[in-house]
Amino acid sequence: MDLLRRWAQLTILIAIFSNAQAENSDALSLQTALDLALRNNPSLAEIRARSEAMAYIPSQVATLPDPVISFNALNLPTDSFDVGQENMTQLQAGFSQQIPFPGKLALREQTATHEAQAAAHTVVEARWLLLRDVKQAWWSLLYLDHALKIMAANQRLLQQFVDIAQSKYQVGQGLQQDVLLAQLELSKLLDNTLSLQATRDSVRARLNSLIDRSSDQPIVLTVMPDEHLPTLKKEAELFAFANGHRALLAVKRESVKAAKSQRDLAEKDFYPDFNVGAFYSVRDDMPNGQERADLLSVRLSMNVPIFTDHKQQKAVDQRNKEVLQQKFSLRDATNRVHSEISTAYSQYQKSRQQVLLFKTGIIPQARQTVASMLAGYQVDKVDFLNLVRSQITLYNYETQYWKALTEAQQVFAQLIAVVGKEEIYE
Repeated sequence: MDLLRRWAQLTILIAIFSNAQAENSDALSLQTALDLALRNNPSLAEIRARSEAMAYIPSQVATLPDPVISFNALNLPTDSFDVGQENMTQLQAGFSQQIPFPGKLALREQTATHEAQAAAHTVVEARWLLLRDVKQAWWSLLYLDHALKIMAANQRLLQQFVDIAQSKYQVGQGLQQDVLLAQLELSKLLDNTLSLQATRDSVRARLNSLIDRSSDQPIVLTVMPDEHLPTLKKEAELFAFANGHRALLAVKRESVKAAKSQRDLAEKDFYPDFNVGAFYSVRDDMPNGQERADLLSVRLSMNVPIFTDHKQQKAVDQRNKEVLQQKFSLRDATNRVHSEISTAYSQYQKSRQQVLLFKTGIIPQARQTVASMLAGYQVDKVDFLNLVRSQITLYNYETQYWKALTEAQQVFAQLIAVVGKEEIYE
């Protein structure tokens, strides 16, 4: 029963080690990682800055062009440049203002407003995707940590198996193949550990990047996360939520509105723009003392759209096609969102059932099997091969449990991002 006692002691030590890690003040909780990402992620900050910049555009395009003030000297004699020599010589000051056809400024403002609102929705979309990426990376690290912990425990246990097998072989009570088998399985675990550790380093770098930290900065996670997997709302409800809350679809709708405003603006180009001005001319008296009256000029000019078939009409046709393009883009995005919801919904349900099955059935049964095998091996009722196989099977089931839990949490994060709403569960 010595081996059984060692196995129980090892289990206790693992539990103590886990609790110690959980109490680590430097542990990066999921909520802390999310807060750091929202506060520090440079990509999100870039998108937010762009949105804030675009919010200043509507008022600019809705304002009349700057007026033009001019100062002129007219009809100067080139022989003397004397402003009083010739009757037509005058000094002129003027003011002119370009005035677009009524409705153009409002349409330009509408277009810019829709584009600015689309940019604001893009920030919301980027925020949801960032939260999803952080959650998925965090859960990947948690899975890898647990997998490595399970491997370490099994390595220690298999090492004990190796020692016992060697002891029995040396006294003629065991077989050399038992020793070789235990050593082989131990080597496999060591190789898997190296692979998992390399994967963890990669995921750690990814998570550090998302929260704007050095890629090689160590990350310690809380060991006992919330393993609860909530029940999702009906798939049709998630479709409705996405239609109303998904920022990506809001971006597409604003793009349709912006395209329509641009089309309406193109139709306004069939009408002329105006330019009004007033000019005051000052004239000096003649050399003989004759007075000359000052002059006032008023000007109204406009452009004349006469090449409409090749210019304005083509522009309208172009804008109509762009409206159609944006409508198709909205429909395509809606279909893709619904497809993503359906796929993630199915994956979550599968992973959730797997988690429940492993936790309540498979793993407890596998642990009982290992304990029974250990007890039987002590009294030579169980051969060494079956003992090792039972322990490896338990290791695989425990690893699969954490993998299934991680996949469920990652898919849940994906669903929240796709729907654009946290409250997607009952």
